Amino acid sequence: MEIKNNLESVRRRIAASCSACGRDPAQVGLLAVSKTFGPEAVAQAYAAGQLAFGENYIQEAVEKIQALADLPLQWHCIGPVQSNKTRLVAEHFDWVQSVDRLKIAERLSAQRPLARGLLQVCIQINIDGGPSKSGVPPQEALALAQALAALPGLRLRGIMTIPEPAESEEAALAVHRRAQALFAHLRSTGLDLDTLSMGMSGDLEPAIQAGSTLVRVGSAIFGARAPLSP
Repeated sequence: MEIKNNLESVRRRIAASCSACGRDPAQVGLLAVSKTFGPEAVAQAYAAGQLAFGENYIQEAVEKIQALADLPLQWHCIGPVQSNKTRLVAEHFDWVQSVDRLKIAERLSAQRPLARGLLQVCIQINIDGGPSKSGVPPQEALALAQALAALPGLRLRGIMTIPEPAESEEAALAVHRRAQALFAHLRSTGLDLDTLSMGMSGDLEPAIQAGSTLVRVGSAIFGARAPLSP
């Protein structure tokens, strides 16, 4: 019941944010970030109408995907993808939002099973230059996007950002607007992009105001993260 109530609360936040900036709530998708939570939590969210889930840790995610294979869920990889994990990602996920190197994209392309259809991908952008964040510098985004768009087995959908926590909502809005400007620039070159993935539990509102089409929300849905095993 708590997860259901939390989901309803997040959906109300999305609707209110869209109303405040004149956007249609249907333009903003919700990705429930279920990392460190078990299959039972995902099943509860599914029962409350949530279909798309984001995972950071590949092995944990694959076990969860297999445990819930009877449910029509959409799985997004939103964590770092190492070369030795690309086959697992290509075989089990529907989306990868964290592509930041051509080498990784090429491996995903080569290892995607034909029966799974196209793997939907986003390029992770280090939009604010955060030293602890992975991602492509904005000035390198176009070259990587053009290379990815030509790879078989993949469909480039857009960009994803995880900026450093901002000191204020105004500061968060400014960073998100930089991502939106980059997204618009990439689209202006002829790339067929439709996904601007930005905004989490703490900065959902400014992300939507700046144009996010997909917010990634974990703690506001599932609660505090379970500690990882040592």
